[in-house]
Amino acid sequence: MELVEEMGEKRVVVDKAFLYEEDKPLTVCKTSLFHTGDGFAAYDCHGDIIFRVDSYGPGTRDDDEFVLMDVTGNCLLTVKRKRPTLHQRWEGFLGERSDGQKPIFSVRRSSIIGRCTMEVEVYDETGEEYTIDGDFSQRSCLIHDTKKRTVAEIKRKVDASTNVMLGRDVFTLEIKPGFDGAFAMGLVLVLDQINGDDPVEIGDEQVHPFVEDI
Repeated sequence: MELVEEMGEKRVVVDKAFLYEEDKPLTVCKTSLFHTGDGFAAYDCHGDIIFRVDSYGPGTRDDDEFVLMDVTGNCLLTVKRKRPTLHQRWEGFLGERSDGQKPIFSVRRSSIIGRCTMEVEVYDETGEEYTIDGDFSQRSCLIHDTKKRTVAEIKRKVDASTNVMLGRDVFTLEIKPGFDGAFAMGLVLVLDQINGDDPVEIGDEQVHPFVEDI
């Protein structure tokens, strides 16, 4: 499948520091299992943290507003649910959102019934659009641009030492060259809120992500 780098394109939506020259697989780990979307940490293949979302369960912030940070705690992106909306529209804001700030992108369900494609629109001069196909609750999604090129993938993680598929609280986000990794991680936050989790399957394992085996 044609990838972004083959066209020499780079798409900065949030921060150019998170553009990569090669495929960038991140191990994403849910940091709390008590509530849907209670926090995330994303690690590279060396076990270094790249992104984090501190616990945002009940009583921490607006229940419909979450902040993506880098390893130093710098606020990169805020995602917030727009109400009222039938299609569960979410909007992304650069940095820590302030009143009156305009969004830089939005995500919405293509249908109000069942699991469906997600539609992403970027609010800049390019007006770039993306689609997210698959089922996030199963950690199986592809993010495509308008030319149907895969720019990021969410997939179940397999422990290379045991060949065991890990539980859905640990999964892989693979970012393709030239695509904004912070933007991709922001989309993960939105997907987690829209799709949530199905009941945990029998046999799902919990493994600490620091020892990387991608």
